[in-house]
Amino acid sequence: MSSCERDTRAARAGAIGLIAVLCAVLASCGFHLRGQASYAFHSIYVNGAGSPPLATQLDRALEATGSARVVQTAKEAEVVLDLTQVADDKEVLSLSGAGGVLEYQLIKRVEFSLHGQDGAPWLPPAEISLRRTYTFNETEVLARQMQEQRLLQDMQTDAVYQIIRRLQAARKPG
Repeated sequence: MSSCERDTRAARAGAIGLIAVLCAVLASCGFHLRGQASYAFHSIYVNGAGSPPLATQLDRALEATGSARVVQTAKEAEVVLDLTQVADDKEVLSLSGAGGVLEYQLIKRVEFSLHGQDGAPWLPPAEISLRRTYTFNETEVLARQMQEQRLLQDMQTDAVYQIIRRLQAARKPG
């Protein structure tokens, strides 16, 4: 066996050892891959007429993570998820001594309910409220507008996954 082959085998063994150590560290800190979500229902319709972007993202997330099939009409579904209100608000959080805005707070509220074909509630009406704060500088208006849009998108993604977690707790009434 040449020294080049020994070096290659040693490097390979070292890489395998490093991967094993990293896996052990990740396992010990509680990290795990996001698994499949399981629901008490088999099919769901997302009624998001008031917020098509949120409904579309929720449809995709449900299809990707869950055991339930997303259907195109309420008649095909075992349960209907109604997104009754989706609102984005922006509040001034602090002002400078000269009266200029220093900080804003973004608020995203999503109200929803889950019911069966017969109208019986599977989950009581609920609201998710998310808040994010960012600093504002009048000399960086375009950058701050982009930051605001990015924060709103992150808040929407967070709301989608909170809804999915709540759907896992839904049970058929009765």
